[in-house]
Amino acid sequence: MVIVTGWLVLRFEETSFWIAHRGKEYGPFDYQWSKDLHGIELMFAGDKFGEFVSADQLHADLSEYELPRKVSKIAAVVLGSIAYGIGQGWDESTRKQFALDNLIAFVNKSPQQ
Repeated sequence: MVIVTGWLVLRFEETSFWIAHRGKEYGPFDYQWSKDLHGIELMFAGDKFGEFVSADQLHADLSEYELPRKVSKIAAVVLGSIAYGIGQGWDESTRKQFALDNLIAFVNKSPQQ
């Protein structure tokens, strides 16, 4: 478990992660290669909600899950960072560290919730 701030907990389990916010845990968020291996499918609770096709093409919509806006933003930062790291050929540890660094930068720029 990684505590990023006093109001946010991010928990990783292999490629999946959960976001704890305001006393509730949301997830798992995850990713997998698309069937054609040309993109990365973005998953929430086992359902595909988007796809990262390239650095210029990302489709994602979590609105049907009615997640808090902060949780959706955090998931986007983490999944976007991980997808970028995969594209760079980074190992899992480096991808997670990059995601956490980006998340900390995001949290420090956002108003506390």
